Amino acid sequence: MGRIFVGMRRRGRPLALAFGCALGLAAVLAPASALAAKHRVTHRRVVRIHRFGELDCNGFSRRQHVIKRTIACADIGAKRGVSNDWVWNNRFHDNGHYIGHDEPDMTFLSNAPGSGNDVSWVQTLPRDPSALPTATHPGSDVTHWFELSPAPWFSMAQCDPNSYPQSPCAPKSDANAPRADYPGGGSAFMEMQFYPPGFAPIWTDGISCDNTHWCAAMTIDSLACTLNFAHCNPACTEPVNFALIQTNGVPAGPPSPQDANQATFTPNSRTLLMNQGDRITVHMSDAAVPGHPGQNAFKAVLTDLTTGQSGSMQASAANGFHNTSIADCSGTPFNFQPEYNTAKKSNITPWAALQTNISTQYEIGHFEPCTSITDSSVFQYNANTLPDTVWNNCHGPYETTTNPDGAGNAESTDGPCFPFGYTHGPANTPPDQVTGCVDFNSGGDLDFDGNSYWADWPTGTSPTSTLASTFVQNPPKTVGRTYPQFFIQTDAALSESTCTDSGAGCAVPPPNGPGKFYPYFSRVNTSEACVIEFGNVSGPGINTYGKDAQYGTDQAPTLGYPEFEGPVMPNTCTS
Repeated sequence: MGRIFVGMRRRGRPLALAFGCALGLAAVLAPASALAAKHRVTHRRVVRIHRFGELDCNGFSRRQHVIKRTIACADIGAKRGVSNDWVWNNRFHDNGHYIGHDEPDMTFLSNAPGSGNDVSWVQTLPRDPSALPTATHPGSDVTHWFELSPAPWFSMAQCDPNSYPQSPCAPKSDANAPRADYPGGGSAFMEMQFYPPGFAPIWTDGISCDNTHWCAAMTIDSLACTLNFAHCNPACTEPVNFALIQTNGVPAGPPSPQDANQATFTPNSRTLLMNQGDRITVHMSDAAVPGHPGQNAFKAVLTDLTTGQSGSMQASAANGFHNTSIADCSGTPFNFQPEYNTAKKSNITPWAALQTNISTQYEIGHFEPCTSITDSSVFQYNANTLPDTVWNNCHGPYETTTNPDGAGNAESTDGPCFPFGYTHGPANTPPDQVTGCVDFNSGGDLDFDGNSYWADWPTGTSPTSTLASTFVQNPPKTVGRTYPQFFIQTDAALSESTCTDSGAGCAVPPPNGPGKFYPYFSRVNTSEACVIEFGNVSGPGINTYGKDAQYGTDQAPTLGYPEFEGPVMPNTCTS
C-alpha cells in the first residue's frame, strides 16, 4: 500500500446510511444476529435532537452542533479485513473524518478479584515554569503542561449494553471479555481526566478551567456501532457523558449526551480546583447510589491531601447520566458500572484502540504554539450564548518545520486557535497565555510539529526556567494490593500518514515529526517510594525501560490496526 492520508475525508465513497427525521436504524441494522434484532424498530419514532449537545464528542454529528469540541475522546480501533463506510486503511473514520488521538499508556494487570473495578491512585500534580510560554525556538521554548497534554487520565472499562458491539453486559464480570467466539459485552470507556491551567476556558474550545488551577472531570464514551463497525449512527457515533468533579458530587450541568449544555462544562463554586504541586488521591470503584436502595454506579472520589478538599462524581441515573440508543440517539437514565472483575490482559473495551482497562495515560498531540494565527471563523457554542471568534491556521517556527497543512500533509488545519491574551469577547475568560492551536479539528497533531513531539517535556520533579515538573504517580493499588504486572503501549502509529499495511513507516517517534522526540515512562526510586514519572526523565538509578523502546512493536498483524505494545513486565514498585 502506498502513502495514506488519514486526516482527509474519504473520497468517492460517501457514507451509505440514510436517515430520516426519526433517525431510525431499522432499515440498515444487520439482521444476521439476535443482537441486531434487539435494536431494530418496526415503526418510525420521532426523537427530538437538540441543536447543541454531545451526541458525538468528535464534533461530526450530522444532526447536532457539538457544544465543546475539545473533549479528549476515546480513540477507536479497527478490525482486520474490515473495509466499509466507517473503517478503511485500518483506521476508524467518524462521518468520513479520521478522529484518532495519540495516547501513550501504562496498563496495569492483576488476576485478583476486584482489581478490574476498584483502584486507588496517588499522584502529585505538576508545576509550570514561572515564565509564560514562548513560541520562538522549538525544542528550547518555555513550555507549560497545557501545551504537552490537554488531559492526562486514569481509565476503567464500563458496562453499556447500548454500546459496541450492542450486546448484554453483566457488571463486574470477566465473562464480558471478548474472545474468539464472542465479541464481548457492550462496553463504554471511562476516562478520569485532569485538565492543566493556562488555556481557558474549558467550556468553549479551551482546555483549562482557569490559569492557575488544575481541575478534573469524569468522561464516559460509548460507541453507537454494531459488530465490526458494520453500521454506526452518524448522528451519535461517539456519545459522551461528561461531568466535572464537584465538591458536593452534583454535576455542574446535565452530563448526558442528550441534555448537555454550557453549564455542563462551566466550572462553578462547587468545582474542585487543585493547586499546582498538590498531592491527590483518586479512588475509583462501584458504589451504592445514595437514596436508591439496591442500585450501584461507578464513582470517582478525589481528595487533595495538600488542601484537605475533596470532590466526587458518580455515573448514576440519579445524577443525569444516560446511555444512548443506536437506533435513534435517544437517551435512557442509566447507572454505569465497572465492566470487569479482574484486570486480566484480555479484559478490554473491544472497540477502543488502546488494549486497556486499568491504566494511566497522557493524551498528547493537541497543542502548537504560534507567532500569529489566521483564517478566522465564528463558532456558536450553544443557542443561548454570543458567537465566539476562532482561528484555524498557525504560523511561526513550529509550523514552518514541516509541510503546510493540507495537500500532502495529513493535517488539514491546526484549529481551533486563539491569540495571546484572548478573553473570548463578552465571555471575559482568563486570558490565553500564549498564541496557539489545540489541533482538534483534524483529529490531532497529525504532522507532529507541536510541543508534544519536541524534547520540551519535564526532566524531574521540580520546574526549571523553561520546563515544567513531572506528574509523580505511585503505582496503583486495588483493595490494598499492588498490581503485579504492567505493560506500555501507544496508538501513535494510527495518526502517522507514513504508516502502511506492511508496517513500513510505523514508528516511535513518528517518522515525520521534526522534533524527533516522543515522551516515555520512567520508574524513579525516591527515599520514600518507587514512583512513575512521564516525559524526559532519565539519569543514574532511573529505569527508563529503554525510552522509545518501551513501546515495543507494531501489533497490526494481531490487532488489525497499527498499535505499538511492549512486553508484560513485573511491577517491582511495591510502595
